[in-house]
Amino acid sequence: MELRQKLILASGSPRRLDLLKQAGIEPARLMPMDLDETPKKSEHPRSLARRLSAEKARACYDQIRSDLQWNDSYIIAADTVVAVGRRILPKAEYLEEASSALHLLSGRSHWVFTGVCLITPEGITRQKVAETKVRFKRLSSHEIESYLASGQWRGKAGAYAIQGIAGCFPQKLVGSYTNVVGLPLFETMQMLSGEGFDVQTGWTEG
Repeated sequence: MELRQKLILASGSPRRLDLLKQAGIEPARLMPMDLDETPKKSEHPRSLARRLSAEKARACYDQIRSDLQWNDSYIIAADTVVAVGRRILPKAEYLEEASSALHLLSGRSHWVFTGVCLITPEGITRQKVAETKVRFKRLSSHEIESYLASGQWRGKAGAYAIQGIAGCFPQKLVGSYTNVVGLPLFETMQMLSGEGFDVQTGWTEG
């Protein structure tokens, strides 16, 4: 049986794109979905990550299912949520937000949840949520101010990007590192291969 290898990444995240390429997969198309990501009242961080990834994947599927060029594609969508307990930290857009988040994370543990949703060409939906526990060292005021000056916090859940300068901050990480970057590769590859996508196709070209 010939495998259909067309994959759409329903995200504009360079980090997620890089992670897929690291796994040997080159998406045929990027389709960022601009949705309201506001948590519902009392929504658990894990539930938020699961819901938003599903909504992004479904929105992408609805856009392409009547397009003969793309309706035989697999769709992957993801959403990453950073939380301290049940408190969800926003994707920081303002300096004050980022400063508040970094002071909160300093010297304590937090959770990173990434929901991943796959929709197959047949419309079958598969979902997983990966979780990673991260403990930050105690950050000095100078470290926080210097990191804020770097600008690497902007638009990031929890106001940090672990693949950048903030990779110096964790004392301990339990779970998937790629989950914290934005796309848990183990879970993503498991879902794709389980639904007939040959994830090893691009390995010989790497």
